Amino acid sequence: MGVIVSDRRTLVVGLGKTGLSCVRYLCEKGRDVAVADSRKAPPGLDQLRSQWPELPVYLGDFDSELFASFNELVVSPGISIAEPAIRHAAEAGAVIRGDIDLFAEAADAPIVAITGSNGKTTVTTLVGEMARAAGRRVQVGGNIGTPALDLLGRGADLYVLELSSFQLETTSELNASAATVLNVSDDHMDRYPTKMEYFQAKQRIFNGCSNAVVNLDDALSTPMARDNLRFLCFGFNRVNPETFSTRDDDEGTWITFGFDNLLLAAELGLMGRHNISNVMAALALGHAVGLPMEVMLATAKQFRGLPHRCEFIRRVGGVDYINDSKGTNVGAAVAAIESLVPQDGKIVLIAGGEGKGADFSALAEPVSAHCRAVVLIGTDAGLIASALGNQAETVSATSMEDAVHKAANLARPGDRVLLSPACASFDMFRDYGDRGDSFRRQVEGL
Repeated sequence: MGVIVSDRRTLVVGLGKTGLSCVRYLCEKGRDVAVADSRKAPPGLDQLRSQWPELPVYLGDFDSELFASFNELVVSPGISIAEPAIRHAAEAGAVIRGDIDLFAEAADAPIVAITGSNGKTTVTTLVGEMARAAGRRVQVGGNIGTPALDLLGRGADLYVLELSSFQLETTSELNASAATVLNVSDDHMDRYPTKMEYFQAKQRIFNGCSNAVVNLDDALSTPMARDNLRFLCFGFNRVNPETFSTRDDDEGTWITFGFDNLLLAAELGLMGRHNISNVMAALALGHAVGLPMEVMLATAKQFRGLPHRCEFIRRVGGVDYINDSKGTNVGAAVAAIESLVPQDGKIVLIAGGEGKGADFSALAEPVSAHCRAVVLIGTDAGLIASALGNQAETVSATSMEDAVHKAANLARPGDRVLLSPACASFDMFRDYGDRGDSFRRQVEGL
């Protein structure tokens, strides 16, 4: 016999935006809820206390015995399920879940689910725009914007979710109509003991999925379990049935589906080769859930991308300045460098910050091939300099202002100055947006 709902005691672990969405959802269901957070004054605490004054709230160090007294823990993505108190609760029989697991159980419309080390925000936003243009009542959120549980009850006929590996760790069956792991590169190595565990967390997106969208240019994008899955693929120069690909001719690079040309890459509103890959992924996901091709192509042409993601700021003295502050890991920085090489110049890269335990050696080759110089900022500047060795001239800077001025002095007409830090921002800035805004202000002041 299942647990009687009134006997099911749930502890929401971690407050903030996601934690609040879990409390709201569970309280609406009439569940017995308490909240724990290791911080003394977590974000959302005032709102919690004003809206649900009767809820027990446990702040400070996690108490293993307290955690083990609950049947169910709903853990926020920012908290590792390897925490001793959470492990102890699991051993005592508690079910460990996350907000996406709750969402999957309640979702009343098809789900398009997107994860990957890089590009997921761009692809999620673009699929949402395509669905909107096609007249669908689409709700977009998850790891970006609105927490997934807050999307319920809004009359959606399609959900498009960006999901992080942390959210997927605590999700058993997502049952998405279409799902993709766009790519896998080193990220969050401060949270995962090995790249394999990071990869396995992302793979959970395919549990119960109908259509798997696979990146043929990244072997780690392929589902390990293939039962009852329909495959749609994307990749460069891979013209095949059921595949979104590219073909070059006298007119330029075409995006194709099967053996048909769809549109020229030059018609896209996005910069960079990696964004051609993102558009192919979005087309495949949209196609899987029945969005009309003509509408999707028109949307792709109009889509200008996201702030802080390979965002063109201005040209000064023949030099383009590009803000890719959202490039918070090595794979993102490599993709930006390789995608944005100017025709008649080189890149002056601004990189550095808090590296989250990443291995920076993958930067050496693209920097050697495409960069005139690298200006380094932040806590892990020295680690990046060591990884680059003598592949390019490296210069240290003490602030974003200093970095932009040094980069401007190093750049020549025809070059691009690219902020793509390969690191998190919290050693110097509030978040990647704050870092990108600082870069923009300095560039506008040149």
